[in-house]
Amino acid sequence: MAEDEIWTEKYRPKTLDEVVGHEQIVKRLKSYVKSGNLPHLLFSGPPGVGKTACSIAIAKELFGDTWQSNFTELNASDERGIDVVRNNIKNFARTAPLGSASFKIIFLDEADALTSDAQSALRRTMERYTATCRFIISCNYSSKIIEPIQSRCAVYRFGALSSKDIETGLKNIAKNENLEITKDGMEALIYISKGDMRRAINALQSSATVSSRITSEVVYQTTSTARPEEINEMLKLALNGQFMDARNRLDDLLVTYGLSGSDIIDQIYRATFELGLDEDVLVALVDRIGEADFRLTEGAHERIQIEALLAHYKLHGKSK
Repeated sequence: MAEDEIWTEKYRPKTLDEVVGHEQIVKRLKSYVKSGNLPHLLFSGPPGVGKTACSIAIAKELFGDTWQSNFTELNASDERGIDVVRNNIKNFARTAPLGSASFKIIFLDEADALTSDAQSALRRTMERYTATCRFIISCNYSSKIIEPIQSRCAVYRFGALSSKDIETGLKNIAKNENLEITKDGMEALIYISKGDMRRAINALQSSATVSSRITSEVVYQTTSTARPEEINEMLKLALNGQFMDARNRLDDLLVTYGLSGSDIIDQIYRATFELGLDEDVLVALVDRIGEADFRLTEGAHERIQIEALLAHYKLHGKSK
């Protein structure tokens, strides 16, 4: 392996047995491989939880050495129009499989980015070429896939990986790369990952370029993420009526970590539930967090929205 190789590819599961965190799904997928047959599949769930890994592992176990000839991957976020279905997908689907394979597999990643016209054209293609081709459709939000396609597929919903699954995967990588991950370093990696193994592995690789001993300080610095305790302290200052001190702490975070407004809102949301607030206060603040997050996605001024949010923490501080 090259020293500069991306670890998310280097440590991508090669078989279904290597996929962690989805035992029941893997068990059912193995039954397809054992039977040598496959329905159309729809994988939905957050990023970095194993949807693509499962798709490639299925092809490798079904087709063996000829898997690359009988498997094609298309990313719908690159080309989203109806021409992709009419040309790329249809041309691959209509040709016969190679070797001893009885069908080929088209893996359509990020399919929720396909236009409605493209999805409508896809459903007919799925029916017409069933004899020679199977589809594995991957998306983050199954609600964005039209019902006719969902009804043609066996649907598998992937959840975010647990802390234990993330820790198991990172320990395996650390062992292979001769890295030492401290307890606080592992907690930081799990906090940053938010159930996304790809994000956790990227954070580990970034930290490994700085030191072979992975501590929380190294992790937070290399990933430009504020420590949870720093966010907690800022919120507590606001709740205690020290708005200007909280605002100054926000300035420090922005300068030190270079965080975007969305990053800070996300960390504020996660920290709010750890402050031990009364439920009524918590409900009011979460409502404000949601409003601030929406305004940021609509292009509002980041600093004004976050400071307005801190102002609401001060206003609700008396009733905490």
